[in-house]
Amino acid sequence: MSACEVCGNEYPHAIEVRAAGRVHVFDSLECAAHKLAPICENCGCRVLGHGMEADGHYYCCAHCARTQGRAQLADSTA
Repeated sequence: MSACEVCGNEYPHAIEVRAAGRVHVFDSLECAAHKLAPICENCGCRVLGHGMEADGHYYCCAHCARTQGRAQLADSTA
């Protein structure tokens, strides 16, 4: 049985996520998101969808990107 690296819960159905050359073990997607999802540099929320990135800076939406001076980023218009 593996222990979740976020909450420490030992769970027989733990999931493994391979990211950036490392293997992570979690008991839930919630813990995986808490550990691995980037954080919007404007509002602080976890970026769980596509989000936006500019020069290594992550944002949840174009509004937050623009607030931080990243005018070149835009939400999908389709």
